[in-house]
Amino acid sequence: MIRPPIVTILGHVDHGKTTLLDTIRQSRLAAKEHGGITQRIGGYEIKTGIKGYDTDTITFIDTPGHEAFSQLRSRGANVADIAILIIDTTDSVMPQTIESIAHIKSAGIPFIVALNKSDLPTANPKRVQRDLLKHEVITEEMGGDVVALPISAKTGEGVPELLESILLISADLKLSFDPTHPVSAYIIETKKDQRGTVVSAIIKDGVLKVGDDVYTNQGKVRVRSLINDLGKSLKQVEPSMPFELLGFSEIPEVGSFITSEEQQIKEQTQQSNIPQRTDMAAFLSGEETQTKKLSVVLKADSQGSLEAITQALGKNENIEVMLSAVGDVHRSDIFLAKTTKSIVIGFSVHIDNEVKELARQEKVIIKTYDIIYELLEELEEVSALLQEKEQQEKNLKAQAKVLATFIIEGETVYGTLITKGKVNLGDTAEIYRNDNLIGKTRLISLKIRAKSVQEVKKDQECGVQFAPELDIKVGDMIKYIL
Repeated sequence: MIRPPIVTILGHVDHGKTTLLDTIRQSRLAAKEHGGITQRIGGYEIKTGIKGYDTDTITFIDTPGHEAFSQLRSRGANVADIAILIIDTTDSVMPQTIESIAHIKSAGIPFIVALNKSDLPTANPKRVQRDLLKHEVITEEMGGDVVALPISAKTGEGVPELLESILLISADLKLSFDPTHPVSAYIIETKKDQRGTVVSAIIKDGVLKVGDDVYTNQGKVRVRSLINDLGKSLKQVEPSMPFELLGFSEIPEVGSFITSEEQQIKEQTQQSNIPQRTDMAAFLSGEETQTKKLSVVLKADSQGSLEAITQALGKNENIEVMLSAVGDVHRSDIFLAKTTKSIVIGFSVHIDNEVKELARQEKVIIKTYDIIYELLEELEEVSALLQEKEQQEKNLKAQAKVLATFIIEGETVYGTLITKGKVNLGDTAEIYRNDNLIGKTRLISLKIRAKSVQEVKKDQECGVQFAPELDIKVGDMIKYIL
């Protein structure tokens, strides 16, 4: 079944986001639906009345800005389907515009550029589109594929065209849901009032009914009441509908996953309990570096410093700058680093204790410098290590973990599990302990349940012997190389 698109609006402060949302809300007032309109739910539906598409409904998530959007993303909450990047055409691209672009790109969702205040004599939409090129946003007018529309959030001019563009992109995305599937929903806002703990959420799949049992990382919750964005009580809610849910005893985290299937929440909890990086060494050894590039969120004290650093980093193909901006390191930078698997680099900037604590909680590395050459030297060193790791990955044929050791007829046999690739008799093997190479050897015996074989594939267990023999222990990692 078709579901309506879920849209969020991002942009620099005072560029017109609130005005645009208010203008869109006015269409509901005209339909005399004003009685329950409120911002407390964190999202709302509008009926556009535009014909020719699978749906004429759009859900807007009313978040406070890119930080809230990124916080949802950092928890794995893929709520928004489409983003609108609103830019004041009298100001052009500003620091939070750049930040918003980084957040949208990290989400990997399509977006529309809304060129606001295009009706003013001081508007310069072409300048905006030229400035966007610096941030790899290429609008259709500039030969790219990003839709850019002139609007006036204040008068409503261009807003109908904006809504139709959303429906057009939504049709291309082929958004759908299956009412028989387990419920998949995300919490977008929480609070406590006279009703108790109130959770605002949006469903992405399945159908939720009053009386259902759902599961979160807090455990089982009985759905006591469902309320839509107009304040009406509902018996059930379907995907893309914003709603309030009563039934929680404690306030859950924004971005938490809600499902009607207990196993799903167990799997997600197990994934969230996997140890994450806490320092540069852990970062380099973890799966975060599978892209073979070091992603960086860069903040500097001045435009001159920023330009010097970004110019130098731009020459290194193993470093990708996700965001570069002047100013102190803020909470939003930590959330962006979390979602893009980046490290935060601060040059001669202040980091307050709240931000440091957030970085610690989110397992995000912050590195600070006061001398440019020290910053560049360390990042060059990290880049070289990434390049070395990339070469090692290219030569990697298979990987296995040592589960047990046995002495059979006076010879040492190791019980192993193949975790990647496939192993063949005669392969060269490198033995690693705590990511340190302890020796190189060759596979001379390969057996499955005492039967000699020539090949073992991923997820299979096997007994192995090596020559020359090494001091191999349970927990060691074996890397078979080409």
